[in-house]
Amino acid sequence: MNKEIKISIKNRWTGSILFEYSSVDNTLAKTVLEALKGGANLRGANLRGADLRGANLYGANLRGADLYGADLYGANLHEADLYEADLYEADLYGANLRGANLRGANLREADLYEANLYGANLRGADLYGADLYGANLYGANLHEADLYGANLYGANLRGANLRGANLRGADLRGAKGTYMACPTDGSFIGWKKASGYIVKLQITEDARRSSAGGEKCRCDKAYVVEIQNIDGTKADIETVHSNHDANFVYTVGATVEVSDFDGDRWNECAPGIHFFIDRRAAVEY
Repeated sequence: MNKEIKISIKNRWTGSILFEYSSVDNTLAKTVLEALKGGANLRGANLRGADLRGANLYGANLRGADLYGADLYGANLHEADLYEADLYEADLYGANLRGANLRGANLREADLYEANLYGANLRGADLYGADLYGANLYGANLHEADLYGANLYGANLRGANLRGANLRGADLRGAKGTYMACPTDGSFIGWKKASGYIVKLQITEDARRSSAGGEKCRCDKAYVVEIQNIDGTKADIETVHSNHDANFVYTVGATVEVSDFDGDRWNECAPGIHFFIDRRAAVEY
C-alpha cells in the first residue's frame, strides 16, 4: 500500500503552518491547489523554488509570499495578489498576470518573456534586469517601478503608466506605446502644471530637450507665455512656483532656465523643466 505524502505550507516569517495536505501522489503544486480550492490564505507563504508550472492560481492571495526562483512557467495568476512578493529570478515565461497586484514585488531578473501583464499593478516593483521580451503591459501601472536594464524588446506598453519609472539601460526596441513626444528641433508650445495653475511655455529653438518614457518632456530653457486656470481661462496672477522647487519661479514674459539639465530620456526625474505637449496631460498630472 502506498504511503500518503504530507506536505505543509509554512509562513516564511513565523514558520507556522498555513495549510497541509496528504495524498499518495502529493506534490507541492497539488498542495497549493488544494489550499486555494479550500479558500486558504497563503499570505506570506514559503514557496521558495516551488514547481508550479502551469498551475491555476487565479485570484490567489500570495501577498508577501516567498517565490524566489519559483517555476511559474505558463501559470495562471490572473488577478492574483502578489503585493510585495519575492519573485526574484522566478520563471514566469508566458504566465497570465492580467490584473494581478504586483505592487512593490521583487521581480529582479525574473523571466517574464511574453507574459500577460495587461492592467497589472506594478507600482514600485523591482524589475531590475527582468526579461519582458514581447510582454503585454497594456494599461499596466509601472509608476516608480525600477526597470533598469530590463529587456522590453517588442513589449506592449500602450496606456501604461511610466511616471517616475527608471528605464535607464532598458531595451525598448520595437516596444509599442513608448513616446517620442518632444520635437527634436524648432520652437513649440508646452504645458506645465504648477501650484494649481497651468503654465503655457514656449520651448525656444535653441533649448536642449528630451522625451521621456511617458508623455512628459523635458528642456533646459523656456519662455513663459501665460499662466492659466485649470479651465483654460487666463489667471489673474503673473507668477507661480514650481511644485518641486519653491525657489523656481515661472513669471509671465520671462525666460526660465536650468543649468544642470540631464538629456537622458530614461532618467525620468532628472533635472530640467518638465512639461507636456498636450495641455490635457498637464491638467491630469
